[in-house]
Amino acid sequence: MAYKILNDTDQNIFLTGCAGSGKSYLINAFLQDKDRKTFPVVASTGVAAVLVHGRTFHSFFGLGIMEGGLEATVNRALKNKPLLSRLRKITGFVLDEVSMIPGPALSAAEIICGLARKKPHIPWGGARVIAVGDFAQLPPISKGSSVKPWAFLDDCWKKSQFKPIVLKTLMRFQDEDYLHVLNAVRLGVVDDEVTEFLNQKTYEEDPQALEDIPFFFPLRRQADSLNQKRLAEIGSELVVFETEYTGDAWAKKSLKNNIPIPENLCIKKTALVMLRINDPKFRFVNGSLGHIIEIEEDKIHIELLKNAKIVEIEKMEFSLLSANGEPVATAKNFPITLAYAATIHKAQGMTVDRLAVDLRRLWEPGQAYVALSRVRSGDGLTLFGWDKDSIKVDPQVLQFHEELK
Repeated sequence: MAYKILNDTDQNIFLTGCAGSGKSYLINAFLQDKDRKTFPVVASTGVAAVLVHGRTFHSFFGLGIMEGGLEATVNRALKNKPLLSRLRKITGFVLDEVSMIPGPALSAAEIICGLARKKPHIPWGGARVIAVGDFAQLPPISKGSSVKPWAFLDDCWKKSQFKPIVLKTLMRFQDEDYLHVLNAVRLGVVDDEVTEFLNQKTYEEDPQALEDIPFFFPLRRQADSLNQKRLAEIGSELVVFETEYTGDAWAKKSLKNNIPIPENLCIKKTALVMLRINDPKFRFVNGSLGHIIEIEEDKIHIELLKNAKIVEIEKMEFSLLSANGEPVATAKNFPITLAYAATIHKAQGMTVDRLAVDLRRLWEPGQAYVALSRVRSGDGLTLFGWDKDSIKVDPQVLQFHEELK
């Protein structure tokens, strides 16, 4: 039904659902016969843009950092002839990870799009918008304010007349009991069932003694420290692959901040690594784990933990696209990272079979939910601490989801 609505109508759509409900799968199916020049994909963050082979929302609509506020941003954009030409050519676009788009940015883009297409009285100037995301996950950045500028609070959201499609069948999860816990955490509920479950999953001994389990931390320094510690404990020879960058200085700097691979990939035989792409042959997904069994100059042999199959991984390119969809910088290396630890923010989009996570002192609404929803089953989860205050949801998000029902 959801696929039919996407294809058989010209309505603006808000596609949402819990983590693992198949949003990305559905959008990829929808885009198969679409020309990316006339129906592009834009994403809220550079990381998301690189992974979906799209452009950032801010660059595509010429928003920059919105210096001077909404009016100044719109006025600058309307002087940008390539931007106006680009917006007149599109028939619509997919907006990925809409939850991380601030309301003022969404409003500015809608105004610019309407004026560029000379149809300011029609939402987005008649361009179709497919907004994808889950507001119960990570919020937009709001510097200097405790109030989150959610996109759905802006007048532009109502003007866009989004038809909601709420996916309810969970594709990722294999554990119905765990699903009940996840749904509660998603809504910020810490009842007896959630408390009992999380307590049962809390590991009393030193969690770093566990093997072959990625650790998710709230802070980057925690993740980097554990990765380097575990790598140093391996007796085999260290091999370093330097990521090859092309492009101008600014574009390369931006790409370095947004690709899922490091500037220098430091690995050893037997090291635990994580695949950071979805395999077109469906042998692995972003988040699959394995041990390195052979390192060559142009390929790495990895034995997957899940099924012991051996896959050969070659170097690949990650590209940063300009607002017009042209590569302005590329980075080439093996699409893997050390898998002993990662940050919760970097974990968004991953799917893992086993996971150890620290749910203490989290500060963002949705952060605990993002971490817990990366693992397929409660059987694969280990906690080394949690506190009730870390499981939170913005009350405005709760109200918004109630209205969606």
